[in-house]
Amino acid sequence: MITATATPGTTLLSPTDHALVMIDFQSQMAFATKSIAAELLRNNAALVANAAAGFRVPTILTTVAEKSFSGPMFSEVTDPFPGQALLDRTSMNTWEDAAVIEEINRIGKNRLVFAGLWTSVCIVGPVLSAIEQGFEAYVITDACGDISEEAHERAVARMIQAGARPMTALQYLLELQRDWARGETYDLTTGIARKWGGAYGLGVTYAKTMFGASEGGH
Repeated sequence: MITATATPGTTLLSPTDHALVMIDFQSQMAFATKSIAAELLRNNAALVANAAAGFRVPTILTTVAEKSFSGPMFSEVTDPFPGQALLDRTSMNTWEDAAVIEEINRIGKNRLVFAGLWTSVCIVGPVLSAIEQGFEAYVITDACGDISEEAHERAVARMIQAGARPMTALQYLLELQRDWARGETYDLTTGIARKWGGAYGLGVTYAKTMFGASEGGH
């Protein structure tokens, strides 16, 4: 007989057990993205970046040909990390860039979470490469986009077949919080949700405003 215990599963993320890699959230890449609306992509990227910054998750921000072709990274992604250097590359596969790999090794996390543009190139490349080298890989699929829904979906399927774990932006935020009784990050989490959490955020605002409600109570 199996005995249940009140403990989290080992594949659930916590703020201290992983690093986040945000890749090529840049104008030129966004122009051709058709699998997700640009405003929703920006919103979800902002949610992820603010969640990581708020929970102090080690985060790598990387661009491709920023000055010569692809343009600046979304301010929604860079603003939560003031003063952090962007690692600019020439390689489509982030994992083939020596500066990025040096930072991966410096951070020293075996579990990596990825988000960026485009799913079928700039996300598939590092995810498959990381998995092959023994890392655990998670992909925030609604903070990724591609030139078509077909391209995005086939890329996600390919990564899952290789062992990657898909999740969403809001799921990422709430998994970091995990328990509403964690009062030290309650306002952080609900604040991010209220600003970037869509209908759920509206619900949090409504409950707080109308009833003074809190998810931390019973």
